[in-house]
Amino acid sequence: MRVDIVTIFPAFFDVLDLSLMGRARSNGVLDVRIHDLRDHAHDRHRTVDDTPYGGGAGMVMKPEPWGEALDAILADADDPLVVFPSPAGQVFRQSTAHELSEEQHLVFCCGRYEGIDQRVIDDTAGRSRTMMLSIGDYVLNGGESATMVVLEAVARLIPGMVGNPESLLHESHEQDGLLEYPVYTKPSSWRGHDVPPVLLSGHHGRVGEWRHAQQLERTRLVRPELLRAEDPRPADGEIGREPS
Repeated sequence: MRVDIVTIFPAFFDVLDLSLMGRARSNGVLDVRIHDLRDHAHDRHRTVDDTPYGGGAGMVMKPEPWGEALDAILADADDPLVVFPSPAGQVFRQSTAHELSEEQHLVFCCGRYEGIDQRVIDDTAGRSRTMMLSIGDYVLNGGESATMVVLEAVARLIPGMVGNPESLLHESHEQDGLLEYPVYTKPSSWRGHDVPPVLLSGHHGRVGEWRHAQQLERTRLVRPELLRAEDPRPADGEIGREPS
């Protein structure tokens, strides 16, 4: 998968050289390219923001640098999906991560200040698939953190990223949308807390039943709305649509 990230803080993404992400980049599973938006600002101060039309607090990211940056990326792309992290976007879920993991090329546009001039989004939508994506009902200083969250969730689903793919099947939101069951390792007793006896029994059937019961109970206590969802995955074709 190719991933392009446009940001005014390229160093933010140095973390991509660590852990599984770094190994995936070294092995060619991920081709991540970081672009400094300020390279497309041509005044002496490399300005990328200005005051908003209509008044109001804060600054808005200018369309000219974004237009140039995306022109350069899209000129060398084949049907990419351009993602604009935004609290105004559709909510990112595990089902969305699965869909994005099947893309060949993702472009992340990391906004700052009050956001990116809407004309950049409209212009991009006229020549590429676009998506506004929110990682939750809160506001961040910029799109970099949201991009990292989405990219990590997506990349680990790409074949070759995780050493044992079977481990991905037993995580939260994977089995009927339920939360993951509690996990334990050695020693069997620690600070007066014991591992549940069923996990020491060697009876795989009973272990499976216990884990499923724990998933249901944890989900009921923490995220009961997940138990009411008949199908947590979005309808076909949801990716690339503007939020309603």
